[in-house]
Amino acid sequence: MRAVHPSRGQRVTVISATPRRLGASFLAALALAGSAAAAAEETATGGRFNRTTYDTPGWATGIRGGTGGRIIRVTTLAAAGPGSYREAIEADGPRIVVFEVGGVIDMAGRNLTIKHPFLTVAGQTAPSPGITIIRAQTNIATHDVIIQHMMIRPGEWGRPKKGGGDQDGIGTVGGAHHVIVDHCSLSWATDENLSASGPRFAGAGPEEWRRNTSYAVTFSYNLIYEGLAESVHVKGEHSKGSLIHDNATGILLHANIYASNRERNALFKGGVQAAMINNLIYNPGKRAVHYNLVAHEWDGHPHLAGRVTLVGNAFRHGPDTLSATPLFALGGHGDVLLYLQDNLAVDDLGRPVAQTGIYSAGPARILKDELPYLPPEIRIHPAVFVESELPLAAGARPWDRDPIDYKILSDIAEGRGKIIDSENQNASGYPRYRATRRPFDPDQWNFADMSPREGWASLFRERKFIRSP
Repeated sequence: MRAVHPSRGQRVTVISATPRRLGASFLAALALAGSAAAAAEETATGGRFNRTTYDTPGWATGIRGGTGGRIIRVTTLAAAGPGSYREAIEADGPRIVVFEVGGVIDMAGRNLTIKHPFLTVAGQTAPSPGITIIRAQTNIATHDVIIQHMMIRPGEWGRPKKGGGDQDGIGTVGGAHHVIVDHCSLSWATDENLSASGPRFAGAGPEEWRRNTSYAVTFSYNLIYEGLAESVHVKGEHSKGSLIHDNATGILLHANIYASNRERNALFKGGVQAAMINNLIYNPGKRAVHYNLVAHEWDGHPHLAGRVTLVGNAFRHGPDTLSATPLFALGGHGDVLLYLQDNLAVDDLGRPVAQTGIYSAGPARILKDELPYLPPEIRIHPAVFVESELPLAAGARPWDRDPIDYKILSDIAEGRGKIIDSENQNASGYPRYRATRRPFDPDQWNFADMSPREGWASLFRERKFIRSP
């Protein structure tokens, strides 16, 4: 079993450069991205943030995905059956899933579970408009899984409020480990949009608890937005970004964008060891990042202090954000070791807000961590560049933007947007693309990392116009 180093500490090196101004210039860049062949190489690989693939595996070092396995072609948008996405990800053995179709796969409420290890899902291989999965959550219940450039939009689809059947977008479950979810777009979940979960106390003590829940998981360059609030969840309000469940270890949230989720942007539960680096958080309701060890959930077990590192993140209030909301808040009854460096936190007018706060009358304390909890070889950019530059990089297929993603990025740039209760409250709703087809050509791809042999820049050379959903 590959090791995760829960006690690793190291000094932070922040790479400096020159900032750009946010606003009209950002919107113009977003609209024109990929339009000029001469600028394609810079568009794909230049600048501070990676528009195509992950920069670091984080603690998932040594992850294989489906490298060396068979190529499975998805040839239909049907929810199941021969040539389907479900058949491909549920197959056994090392495998790389590629797409000869583009469009929407409607799972009609039947969830997807990845049970067998050594899988790469290469959404970048699909013809325009890429692949959108609706009305399902994806569970990752194994190891060595890489998912890239997919759009996951569960939704409520007209079901009764508080009727149950809530769904995450993507979640690791059980003892899942060595997982990367990269450059995906996740919205309209009725539980969390993107989470790392599992049992709280499987085993004889803390070491076994950590080994038997999610660990060595990296979420990078994802768009995580508009979790549905008053929807089907039996608890009622449940607009949530990411839950990192109790005792999960080696969890890296790198260069993601959280927008218009009421809470959990992200929530770290008791005993978690995790890092948030270069994320953008916009328009939460009452909580941005928070930590909470819930006493009754830990009844009969000794409380473990969590360890959370926040470096180079940017947080901005939006129309739905309560005025006193800090970047990081502590609740519950367990202490957390917190390392903060170079984080920006401002209200909707750009005025500084608190970096930390407490929303509990319990005994929990924020303790200063003297060294950051970080994976090896991670490049950290100054927080001043995050809001202006990360939106050009995060989310599925930046060379071929989904109009739903385009709209949330525009809302962030203009200080708009809102927390919603149904996908129907988004101006687009579920996409209704016509199916497209293109044969998969293995000679055009590097199977070691599923990058184009002509370089990632080749994907940006042909301008993609914003489509109607």
